[in-house]
Amino acid sequence: MRDRMARLRAWLERLLLWRAWERMLEIEFVDRSVALAGKAFVSFFPLIIVVAAFLPERARTSIITAVTFRLGLRGDALTTVREAFRNSDDVREATGLLGLVLTIFFATSFVTALQRMYLRAWRRPTRPGGAGMYWRGLVCMSAVLACMAALGGLGTVFEGTVGVAVLAILALAATSALWGFIPWFLLLGDVRARALVPTALITSVATAAFAISATIWMPDVVSSNEDQFGFFGVSLSLVTWFSGAAMCIIVGACAGAIFAEDTGSVGRLVRGEGASTLTAGAAPALPPPARELSLRDAFQSTEES
Repeated sequence: MRDRMARLRAWLERLLLWRAWERMLEIEFVDRSVALAGKAFVSFFPLIIVVAAFLPERARTSIITAVTFRLGLRGDALTTVREAFRNSDDVREATGLLGLVLTIFFATSFVTALQRMYLRAWRRPTRPGGAGMYWRGLVCMSAVLACMAALGGLGTVFEGTVGVAVLAILALAATSALWGFIPWFLLLGDVRARALVPTALITSVATAAFAISATIWMPDVVSSNEDQFGFFGVSLSLVTWFSGAAMCIIVGACAGAIFAEDTGSVGRLVRGEGASTLTAGAAPALPPPARELSLRDAFQSTEES
């Protein structure tokens, strides 16, 4: 029996999915998902509300449509969340130009956490951030908002079965481009764009499937939490959604890195003619962990969030 278990373990360790699981353990994926979800809720989500208030009515409506669709809300839950975007005049008056700048400034903490996750997933050495992190955060957040506005606007154009199919294809292409650009940009161009194609596709498909599933369970979660905790329950529901979305991003980052680094046919297909996943002149990857990892490692952080 021990010999059979050993052979089974050796076979599993050769599978790409098993190696992706080990990479997720390596980056402490549960702790990372909670950190990303928390920063998204307290910094990035308020940014969407504030920036939307300063945009023209059409762009604001498109962003609201994209956000509520991704959250999977309907009925009373949809009405509750829409309240945060309704009074744009009040938001602009309360925020002001200085408040808008500060909101963007604090929202970069989410991008910083996202960059740290991608660096660890690809075993890249960290570099001093400095002031450059703020403009990188601004670029990433602008790309996300532009993608949301575009998808929300397209949602009002296409109707019927054929229109929904076309919209789904366009949405998949747009989100794949977004989740190909963001890791490439946050990895400082050290990883070849082609090597990031699996990350982009997996993240796009996973987040889309998660958004579709949210239409089933998210309204009930919002309603039950609101009945139990009041408006604070809505916040808890949003954190739950962000945690699931963060897990999709982490799966895409780790699985994409493993597929690109594979020494077999999958890796050769991903990398193409290039023998390396890295660009010329990029620093070599960091070594793997010195010890065997367990599920316990997924819940503990070895670095600051």
